[in-house]
Amino acid sequence: MIGIARGLSLAGKFLSTFGIALSVAAVLLPGLALADAGQPRPGEMTLQPSVTPIMDSIHSLHDGLLMWIITGITLLVFVLLAVIIFRFNSKANPVPSRFTHNTLLEIVWTALPVVILVIIAIPSFAVLTDQLTVPDGARKYLGGSIFAFGGVDVPAPALTVKVTGSQWYWSYDYPDDGGKHFDSNILSEQARTAQTPQQPRLLAVDNMLIVPVGTTVRVEVTGADVIHSWSVPAFGIKMDAVPGRLNETWFNARKEGVYYGQCSQLCGKDHAFMPIAVRVISQDAFAKWIAALKAGSVDDANKTLPPLQASDVQPAA
Repeated sequence: MIGIARGLSLAGKFLSTFGIALSVAAVLLPGLALADAGQPRPGEMTLQPSVTPIMDSIHSLHDGLLMWIITGITLLVFVLLAVIIFRFNSKANPVPSRFTHNTLLEIVWTALPVVILVIIAIPSFAVLTDQLTVPDGARKYLGGSIFAFGGVDVPAPALTVKVTGSQWYWSYDYPDDGGKHFDSNILSEQARTAQTPQQPRLLAVDNMLIVPVGTTVRVEVTGADVIHSWSVPAFGIKMDAVPGRLNETWFNARKEGVYYGQCSQLCGKDHAFMPIAVRVISQDAFAKWIAALKAGSVDDANKTLPPLQASDVQPAA
């Protein structure tokens, strides 16, 4: 009994300290995440801040369900370890137990993980379905509450962009606007510092994908040579670019700024040098940009864009 009491006492002190740490982290980490939205940060422990309904649902799944389950399982394991260490050591338990099994316990530890996985699976499939179902203007989406099962209205796509992955760059087409096409390549460090020092190292590109704020964008993704993957964490989307196949996803960004991603499928020696940069601009600025693109080249269109500011590259959420 003394061993059990001592073990539970130590476990209680640990849980108290751990709970305080979690509370402090819950307060501080979201604030830290707001500083550099749209790109990774050194030592990042949280998800990137959300700017789309899809990422809202991913945040809700992660923070509202997964973290509670993970924390509960972790604390349970620590309590069990503490009890075992102090209750069943050689001093407290000189004669070891000789039982071979416990049917009820075996049923519990088999059934409980199944129940937990089912609880995780139901909202997970709902989030995945949202990502893969392009809005039609009538269907409702999860948004910030995975337990609402559809409470967010999303308008039908007003813009379609075709994304093609090649070794080792991205190509963008605007089929609804004359089929205009341009490539997006990583900038060398010398070119980045000379042309756009605001952009982060190894994520800077010469031509960004330009889209209007508050607009549903249909994204058609394919590959030209090997399998790539077009991924933008702040949007909550990741879609494989498979040669000979056209995959489809969507996003609707509610904040202006530049949002970065990277190829997320190993595709050869320069896989790590295929950054993705999506610049979300105002409706008026996009109208000028797309008109210039139709009339000329992407270089002509980019000249109409507002100057890139540090606040654009690191927008506040």
